Amino acid sequence: MPELRGAYTALITPFDLSSGHLDLHALERLIGSQAEGGIRGVIPCGTTGEAPSLDHEEYRTFVGRTIEVAHGLGMEVIPGAGSNSTSHAVANNRLVAELGADAALHVAPYYNRPSQEGLYTHFMAIADSADHPIVVYDVPGRSGVRIAPETIIRLAGHPNIRGLKAAGGSIDDVTEVVRGCDLSVLSGDDTLTLPMMSVGARGVISVLSNVMPATVSSLCTAVHEGRWEDARELHHRSHPIARALLELDSNPIPVKTAMELLGLCSGSLRLPLVPPGPEVRATLARMFTDSEVGLAAEAAQA
Repeated sequence: MPELRGAYTALITPFDLSSGHLDLHALERLIGSQAEGGIRGVIPCGTTGEAPSLDHEEYRTFVGRTIEVAHGLGMEVIPGAGSNSTSHAVANNRLVAELGADAALHVAPYYNRPSQEGLYTHFMAIADSADHPIVVYDVPGRSGVRIAPETIIRLAGHPNIRGLKAAGGSIDDVTEVVRGCDLSVLSGDDTLTLPMMSVGARGVISVLSNVMPATVSSLCTAVHEGRWEDARELHHRSHPIARALLELDSNPIPVKTAMELLGLCSGSLRLPLVPPGPEVRATLARMFTDSEVGLAAEAAQA
């Protein structure tokens, strides 16, 4: 069972610019850059990976290839496997377990907005479906429903539920969960990684690390080693681009645009997502003139 500690990257899904198909060569390059940057593991087919836009065969192919490449580099893989249909989430959970994933990330059911009891029953059904670690994903801004700390603590009683991706923006909620159970909490928001780790979170599932893996990895390592001044310096240095990637447009539009600027992939998106306006591209381009981001860009293209 993975320790669920440190820096994980919420991978983008690269698409070929001309065909719109999965770009597996770009995926391999991206995973390689993550390994070189010290990232512990990768999360394919999550929010950042445009999972709702992938068909079943694409999902299976992308997850399978990610596992093959990342495991070859000594990295963990925790695919996004969630759904607003419990039966579909169960099927995905079994699939990624069969493919050899280290764990599975399951988002709160979106659109149908279940009660706390409904959320509890949903996640328990998933956890019962395979002997496979589960990371619960709380992201009310996307799902439309918050998983209350009491529900998360209750879920922690299941031996297969081992982690929480906390993307609700609440330090109070993270504090309650850390105090109430032994789940590994991972920040789901790059701008809150340091504050969340200061109250007991153990790492991050990061969008920023697609473009700055070494910085995100180093921040987590600094916290774990008690080097708080170093962690604060890394937080302040990376905060502007981390904020931009989540606020300039809907994720993953800004980070994919950044990847294109870095020469890592085409930046192609699938409808209903569309490329950003020229002002967003210009803002990101200006930010890449910053010394820290420039170094990351140079390393990524090496």
